[in-house]
Amino acid sequence: MSDAALELTVPRGAYPERIEPRPGWLDRAAAEAAGPVLRRLRARRRFRRFVAAVNVRGSALAGADGAALRSESEDLRVALRRAGFGDGLVARAFALVREVAGRELGQRHFDVQLVGGRILLAGMVAEMATGEGKTLTATLAAATAALAGIPVHVVTVNDYLAQRDAEWMRPIYAALGLRVGLVVHGLEPAARRAAYGCDITYCTNKELAFDYLRDRIVLGRDPSRIHLQLERLYADEARARRLVLRGLHYAIVDEADSVLVDEARTPLIISGGNDAAPERKIYETALGLADGLAADVDFQVEAGERSARLTDRGRARLDEIAPRLGGLWTGRLRREELVRQALTARHLFHRDQHYLVVDGKVQIVDEYTGRLMPDRAWEHGLHQLIEAKEACPVTGQRSSLARISYQRFFRRYLRLAGMTGTAREVAGELWAVYRLAVASVPPNRPLRRRRHADHAYATAQAKWGSVVERIAAMYRSERPVLVGTRSVGASEHLSGLLAAAGLPHRVLNARQDQEEAAIIAEAGQAGRITVATNMAGRGTDIVLGPGVAARGGLHVIATERHDARRIDRQLFGRAGRQGDPGSYQAIVSMEDELVVAHAGFWARLARGAVPGGGRVPRWLGGWAVRRAQRRAERLHARMRRDLVKMDEQLESSLAFSGRLE
Repeated sequence: MSDAALELTVPRGAYPERIEPRPGWLDRAAAEAAGPVLRRLRARRRFRRFVAAVNVRGSALAGADGAALRSESEDLRVALRRAGFGDGLVARAFALVREVAGRELGQRHFDVQLVGGRILLAGMVAEMATGEGKTLTATLAAATAALAGIPVHVVTVNDYLAQRDAEWMRPIYAALGLRVGLVVHGLEPAARRAAYGCDITYCTNKELAFDYLRDRIVLGRDPSRIHLQLERLYADEARARRLVLRGLHYAIVDEADSVLVDEARTPLIISGGNDAAPERKIYETALGLADGLAADVDFQVEAGERSARLTDRGRARLDEIAPRLGGLWTGRLRREELVRQALTARHLFHRDQHYLVVDGKVQIVDEYTGRLMPDRAWEHGLHQLIEAKEACPVTGQRSSLARISYQRFFRRYLRLAGMTGTAREVAGELWAVYRLAVASVPPNRPLRRRRHADHAYATAQAKWGSVVERIAAMYRSERPVLVGTRSVGASEHLSGLLAAAGLPHRVLNARQDQEEAAIIAEAGQAGRITVATNMAGRGTDIVLGPGVAARGGLHVIATERHDARRIDRQLFGRAGRQGDPGSYQAIVSMEDELVVAHAGFWARLARGAVPGGGRVPRWLGGWAVRRAQRRAERLHARMRRDLVKMDEQLESSLAFSGRLE
């Protein structure tokens, strides 16, 4: 940790935020290669002494009464604001937070959580294994920064976790004299403003980023603090009164790889709507034209890129048919783009996998969390084409009022930190994009999680048969089983197979997201079978029931590998938390979407090598899956790099024209 990382952030300007650096390509390459390693090595040498200092200070607080603890809190407020985040003062603050947590919640931070909190306060990513208590760890850094007068945003991936964590940790902050705010979907502007006005605010990445964009629309371009203060004197509608945030001071991002990497492939856009009535006929016509084209002759589907491409013959076919329709169909570029998007909607976006239809509306399913995103829409007419495909009311295309990528947004924080169970695979990207180093925190207790050999089958049918057999074996031994699926459709397909086999089970997917806490709370009981999409993989702990540990603990089965190995590790990390026993394995097929899209040749080779659709040789199945995952990870990394470049170019052009973002 450099001294710069420990400096106290002093808010400046009317709306404090960092001016984004513009490193060249050579600087990016050097930072990606060397930065995380060097920062991690420096950090480790310092932690042992720091933990010892916290323990010494904690011994002195153990016998203090409530009045003494409140006095210590007030003394720290003054000292931290005056002297900053030196190790001595931070050790005092951490010892106080730990003592208060023990008294208010009955939970004292472990030494490894002290290490995690120090990493967060230093502006790094703490990689902590699943079940190691990241929620409690965050209170150390959040409370210390808040005592120093820095507004803190604790950012997580959904409203449920934000609300749960805020209410769970509130007694700690209250005992320290700190106010806690909560921002969730549907909150009115006045309530949002009050929540962000608290010392510590729990919120989701989406709500936070959109609130920032709305503030930027209100502010315009970089007004001075004096200008905003003068407005207050003569204007009831002064801009400062309409802002909800106080700037971007310090963010602690929970599930940092999900927020900063996985969700950073698409920009965030605030749009204005228009009437969709004239457009419905256009989308229906585009779908009709697309249905008249022949696959592999008139168009080709690029499954890995999730897009469709017209061939020369396909374009010639449109040249022959479309002009007779008149209107916009006479323009070649416009009609080809519409039909290409219609082909994408028809062949690459599937109901119960990429979206659900709820109350007549198309709602996107987040492919990384398995949760619904009811306020999100695909761009460039794709969402409207899917609505027309599903015979839903078509919403109007929306014009962009402001936009930003997660990369650019989070880089604007004066101080940024994160925590997750899976960061090592993207350590280079986190450093290159956000200047966030990754430091791994050892588990509090040794891991006892066992890996079972992966099984790969030539066909999906054989895979599902094997999955049911494995679940039945675990059920007979009274071990709980968590089965991970990649889509709503897959979870419901497996549910049907289990019902036919007479195996009682619960399903957790985007249709049952309101029942998530109750389902997960029971998932560790003896003989319990839980089938879940990715939503069971983040932010929730599965506690083992009586006698389960003696039987081997929770067994986790992945029925399909994910585009990123990190997501697989998140799922497998549900077993064996906090030193509990547990086990995991993957049972996949050569017909899985990932393998077909990114390792097609090897998938065909494997299927051909196993007549009748049986078990694929381990080396061949493993090679196909690993190759598919590597290609998918490279593709998505390239998409994120392209988005950053496009965003920076757009910012430059808009700045030149005087427009916002």
